[in-house]
Amino acid sequence: MLNRDTLPDLDLMRRVQEGEMVSYNTLVNRYKDRLFNVLYRMLSSEDEANDLLQETFLRVWQHKMSYDFRFAFSTWIYTIALNLARNELRRRKKIKFLDIFDFADKLAAKEEKKDTSANLKTLLEAEMKRLPEKYKTAFLLRDVDNLSYEEIAQVLGVPLGTVKSRVNRARAILRTRLKPRLEESYELSKGTILPINIL
Repeated sequence: MLNRDTLPDLDLMRRVQEGEMVSYNTLVNRYKDRLFNVLYRMLSSEDEANDLLQETFLRVWQHKMSYDFRFAFSTWIYTIALNLARNELRRRKKIKFLDIFDFADKLAAKEEKKDTSANLKTLLEAEMKRLPEKYKTAFLLRDVDNLSYEEIAQVLGVPLGTVKSRVNRARAILRTRLKPRLEESYELSKGTILPINIL
């Protein structure tokens, strides 16, 4: 019996093009967590990330025959997901309104900023959300999803040097924003070992 979990993406896509749902489901299972993480970090909404994740996989199925085997499947699926996320972010900018939930989230975020003992993960998540979109996207694909610089360049449609620049700029911004917070936490907790050198 054929074990599809060990098949490369390209072999699975050939089978998907033949209408094989089992291979399609294998690709879904292979990419759903990584894509969700990127979408969630870009949109800061679990529901919207799930919606766009579903839409991404729906488009993979609908457009399976247009897949170009010269490119990595990961490049193609990330491009689909990121384009959907960008469209959603553009739509949000057009529809700026403040509802009670947004207000509550903003209050919670202010309270979180006051909490100097917040852990590194919470601080990092909050600061990643504040990054400009072009830096955040490159950073997430490189440092969270571990895509190569070359793959990111293909996904974003920008030169390799631009990708490296954006990733480094995102890291520098995060380092600048997080270092004072971590040093402050360290001063308050003298003796507690904090991973300041992580930055």
